[in-house]
This record gives sequence, structure tokens and C-alpha cells, in this order.
Amino acid sequence: MNSIKQVPTRVRSRRVEANLGAEREHFEKQQLSSISKAINSTETPVKEKHARRIILGTHREKGAHTFWSYALGLPLASSSVLSWKFCHVVHKVLRDGHANVLQDCMRHHSSIVEVGKLWGNLHDRYGQLVGLYTKLLCTKMEFHTKHRQIPPNLEVTDEVLERTAGTDINNVFQLTVEVFDYMDAELKLADTVIRQLNSSIAITSLTSGQCRLAPLIQVIQDSSHLYHFTVKLLFKLHACLPADTLQGHRERFHEQFRSLKSFFNKARDMLYFKRLIQIPKLPDAPPNFLHAAALAKHVKPVVVIPDEDEPEQQDDDDDDPEPLIEISDASTSSVQTQPQQMDIFDQTFGPPNGGFDDRDLQIESLKRDLELLRAELERIKAEAQRYVTQLKSQINSLEAELEEQRAQKQRALVENEQLRMELEALHRRNVDHESVQMSYIEAEKRSQATEQRYNKLKEKHTELVASHAELLRKSAGHCEDALSHAADSG
Repeated sequence: MNSIKQVPTRVRSRRVEANLGAEREHFEKQQLSSISKAINSTETPVKEKHARRIILGTHREKGAHTFWSYALGLPLASSSVLSWKFCHVVHKVLRDGHANVLQDCMRHHSSIVEVGKLWGNLHDRYGQLVGLYTKLLCTKMEFHTKHRQIPPNLEVTDEVLERTAGTDINNVFQLTVEVFDYMDAELKLADTVIRQLNSSIAITSLTSGQCRLAPLIQVIQDSSHLYHFTVKLLFKLHACLPADTLQGHRERFHEQFRSLKSFFNKARDMLYFKRLIQIPKLPDAPPNFLHAAALAKHVKPVVVIPDEDEPEQQDDDDDDPEPLIEISDASTSSVQTQPQQMDIFDQTFGPPNGGFDDRDLQIESLKRDLELLRAELERIKAEAQRYVTQLKSQINSLEAELEEQRAQKQRALVENEQLRMELEALHRRNVDHESVQMSYIEAEKRSQATEQRYNKLKEKHTELVASHAELLRKSAGHCEDALSHAADSG
């Protein structure tokens, strides 16, 4: 009986295993399809839908194991364009993938380094870009592996940045240098891409130009956060260290500020970026770190990615792993035959309603409603943006006040420590003075005692001298009496 009861359980277990196996096989097939479509040697930008499916796959399996199992099999040494698009997908996966993606990518750090060395040593335009991109990816992975509190998308609050920096000024100094290095890698890649495209402005509208420009969207997102980090950290450093000590930091920041501002301005003028990303404007002049109150004027640059789906070509949808709508053959055939029937009807009797279909009226009405909704949406967006700007201004003002209070607290702690040290030194001097004074009093007492003994001895000596003289006089008188008595006897 027991064996009979256990049979259904075994059957269910096998069914579950079979379903899980089929599901896993389907998932891997989808990932392989998306990876092969996103990373290829065709000089076109990576399609957003393919990258998005890869990213969703990392969240489904809570890591990038499947991605790397297929990515390692790509012939990266055969094409610099293929390697370039591989770097772009890795960048997107790091920024938007599951949190475990970072450690999975870090396991293949050496492979990324090798790809960079291979193409960086060749005289190839894409090869030069691949060499710079791999350096950026390695810098990114190393930074976030060291500072786990800051995710690879760099979206953290100022409080998290404050905790990461800590209270030790040496750690703040080191973190600032690492953020500088991070920004250098971003700007170097962006500058090289734009310099290659400057020879022909029209190339930005071609797929070959867009293939180079596409990764700069992630570079813009990264660098806007890194700029904000640098400003906050430098104000923190200037609140604790002398201005002369930070001269090198200020010069390095000013150089990066000029490069980033130039990059943002050039990218903002390119038609390719206008529908894909809203690039913030940096201030005309860099912040003045020598005045703590200048922090209130700093506005964190915000990058906005519009919620628009990428236009997809019809020929690419036929072999997609996950069609959004499944259409049966019967419904397809009915849809295909319906226009033919309508054409025949129109040819025979003409269009209904005297040449104007009721559906046209509905379409026109819907279009007008759509335009009204769009205008309303734009008004709401503008109002929301105004509120956001006001709130950001208030937040920046409060953060500036908080930073000033923190700076005052830090200075008070330093002054308190200095006063404590001075007090201890003064106390030590007082103790030494009291010790010398006690020694002097004791010596004075000993001197007085010695003088008293000397006076007593002197008095005793005087008495002895007087007594001796008296004895001598008495002795002399006795001698004279004896001599006179002897003379009388004779």
C-alpha cells in the first residue's frame, strides 16, 4: 500500500522537474537569442529591447551566470565592432542588472583586461575605443567592489556617500582620488568617440556613427553622478584641511569640469541624443571650494531618460524569442482577406456615407483627444518639473546648512583637541613649577637649620674661647702667686 501511495508523488515530482527543465531551457534559449542579436559584428547600435531582455534575465536568475556562459563563447578576437558592443552590453548589465551581477562580472575581470590589451595594441579605430572601454569597465568594477554601498548605477543619496566617506579625513581624501580616476576613464572614452566623429558631422545620423555614440548614454549617466560626488567630497575636504594642501585636487577638478561641460554641450547638440536622453546643463563656472557657503549654489545634475520604446523594425520581430502578441494563422488570414473584401466593396458601391467613413470621424476625434491629453501631460510634466526644481533647491540649501554645521562641528572638535593639548602642557608646566618650588622650600629649610646649627656652634665656640681665656687667666694668677711665694721663702 505504501508503495502504491508513493507513485503519484513521484509522478508529480517528475512533472515538476520536467517543467523546470523545460522552463530553464526556454530561458536559456531566449537569453542566447538576445545576446546573439545584441552583440554581433554589424556596425549598428545595440537594440534596447535585446539589452533589456538580457538585463531582465539577470534579475530572473539573480546574477549573470547565463550571460557570461554565452558571452565567453563570443569570438571577441575576430572583430573590434563585436568587442565594442560586448563592452556596451556589459556596461548596461552592470548598471541595470541584478545586484549580484557585479561579483559575477568581477570573476571575469581578467578576460575583459585581455580583450582590451588585444585591441588596444592594434591600429584600429574601434580597437582604440575597445581598449578605453575595457579600462573604464575594470575601473568601474574595482571601485564598486571596494565600495559596496555605492551600486554600479551610482544612484545613492548624499547620506550614503557620507557614510562611505566616513569620518577619517584620510579615507575621504583617498575616496576623492578614486572618484577622480573613475571620471577620467569616463571622459577619456567620451572624448575619443566624439573626436573620431568630428571629422564628419553627418556620420552621427548613420548607424555606423550611432554604434559609437550609443554607449555614451551610459557614460553621461555615470559622469553626472561622479561630478556630484566630487563636489560633495571636495567641500568636505576643504572643511577639514588647509586650502594649500588641496591645490592639486582643485586643479584636477577644474580640468575635469571643463572636459565634462564640453562633452555635455557637444552631446546635447547631437540629434541622436535628443530623443534618447535629456542631458543636464552644468554651471558656467566651477564651484568655489574656498567658501563653504558656495555649496548651497550647487545643483545636482539630473539625467532623464524619456519613457519611449525604441522603434523596432518589422524584419527583426519575426525571430524574437518573446513576441508581445501571438497571432494565430486563422486570425492572420482573416486580417489579410478583410482589406481585399473592403476594396471590392468600395470599387462596386463606393465608400459608405458618401465617401467618408464613420471610422474616420472617430479617428479624427481620437486624434484631437490625444492632442489634448498630450498638452495636458506636458503641462503636468512642466509643473512637476518646477516642483522638483523647487524641492531640489530647498534640499540643496538644507544640505548646505547641514554641511556648514558639520564643518563647524569639525572645526570645534579640532579646536577642542588643541585646547586640551595646551591645557595638558600647561598642567605639566605647573606641576614642574610646583616641584621646583617645593625643592626650593626644602632647601631653604635645610639652609636655615644649618645656619641655626652654625650659630649654636659659634656660640658654643665663643663660650669655649671665653672659658679657656678665663682658665688661662686663673692659671696665670696661680703661677704668679706661686712665684711670689717662692721668692718670699728664699
